[in-house]
Amino acid sequence: MKKKFSYILLIVIFFTVSAFVILRYTIHHARMEQATYPLLHRKDTLGTSAEWVATRKMAQQLIDNIKSNPNDVKTSIALSTLYIQEARVTGNYIYYDAAALKYINGVLNSQPNNFEALTLKSLLYMSQHHFAEGLQIAEKAQKINPYNALIYGILVDGNVEMGNYKAAVENSDKMNSIRPDLRSYARISYLREIYGDYPGAIEAMKLAVGAGGAGDEPTEWTRIQLARLYENTGDLKSAEMHYMIALEERPGYGYAIAGLGHIAMGNKNYPKAISYYEKAVGSLNDYSIQEQLSQLYRLNGNTKKADSLLQKLIEGMNNDATKGEKDDRIGHYADRELAYAYLLNHDYENALKHALIEYHRRPLNIDVNETVAWVYYKMKEYNKALPYLQMALKTNSKNPVLLCNAGLMYAYSGKKELAKSTLQEALKNDPNIDVDLKAESENVLKSW
Repeated sequence: MKKKFSYILLIVIFFTVSAFVILRYTIHHARMEQATYPLLHRKDTLGTSAEWVATRKMAQQLIDNIKSNPNDVKTSIALSTLYIQEARVTGNYIYYDAAALKYINGVLNSQPNNFEALTLKSLLYMSQHHFAEGLQIAEKAQKINPYNALIYGILVDGNVEMGNYKAAVENSDKMNSIRPDLRSYARISYLREIYGDYPGAIEAMKLAVGAGGAGDEPTEWTRIQLARLYENTGDLKSAEMHYMIALEERPGYGYAIAGLGHIAMGNKNYPKAISYYEKAVGSLNDYSIQEQLSQLYRLNGNTKKADSLLQKLIEGMNNDATKGEKDDRIGHYADRELAYAYLLNHDYENALKHALIEYHRRPLNIDVNETVAWVYYKMKEYNKALPYLQMALKTNSKNPVLLCNAGLMYAYSGKKELAKSTLQEALKNDPNIDVDLKAESENVLKSW
């Protein structure tokens, strides 16, 4: 009798708990659907620009229109587009991606095959590093409208991230045939870089910059990519010039400020580099910039400050990754970035854990394979590193960081001649890369 009573009690408890969980989910979901997303104030100089005034005015008009007509599809798409652009400008991707997704999902609930909404949703999934899902949505959108250039651009991005490089090239060709513009030229440049053609990549990125409007965020972002290509090929004067132009055309632009910091870092002027990076962090939410700043603090002898920032960075990325689970929306995958952050913290166990999580999502991507290989290198498990390294080199990339990593792995695996030729190739133009990596590579070469 007691057993029967206990069994009944367990059933009652189970259904009570289940009902409570369902009720919490329902209430939370309803709150999210009713949530509004005002624009967050831009930091530093960007918060006083005429563009910011116009953006705020437009956002408020769109929000007011939706309040008066929640089913206005055109306005919902316009507001979502504005949020996506604001995320690019400020780096507040978590907030603005959630904002955009709310309105995009609202459109898709009533119009599941709305091409514009599907295109924006695929962009958002890419932004949150849900590349497989974003690619799947983009493929659905392309079938609805096979004559739109942007959707082929998203297919390029998705296939690159998933390691389908042949498909990425095919979609890039299609995009360029429909509309040769900033976006299509930039993707041509990126693919040329992946396949080891730096002169061709620079040529295409110049075309991309020339096709945009000076001062517009997409144009200046593209100019930053051009400057980084120059850094990788050792042309620091051209790189610095383009960072300066971007900053002149778009005052307070955080990525340009960080670029100047990277030039100063390469010149080993660490106080100057720190000043630039601190200013960039003050205007942008960007993990890679914060990671560089942490490295700079360490290089400048401030270990305590470096460790504090690095720990904050790791906590932030972990929090962003779990936000999607808590609010029923996509969260930001940052496992590859976390792997590198944990490496800086000498936490090899967690570095390997996150590198492999990302690898299982994207086993064909060259950057992900490079990450796993580098973690194993740091763990001194060189034989485990080599298979991943071979995958990372499959496109014949000439990225100097990748080649330095490869040369060091070859060196400690007993492949002396291959290590020597690889390191010489990596360093021949004196690229502006990580100071410690460059020094380690140079020391190995000097030892022979």
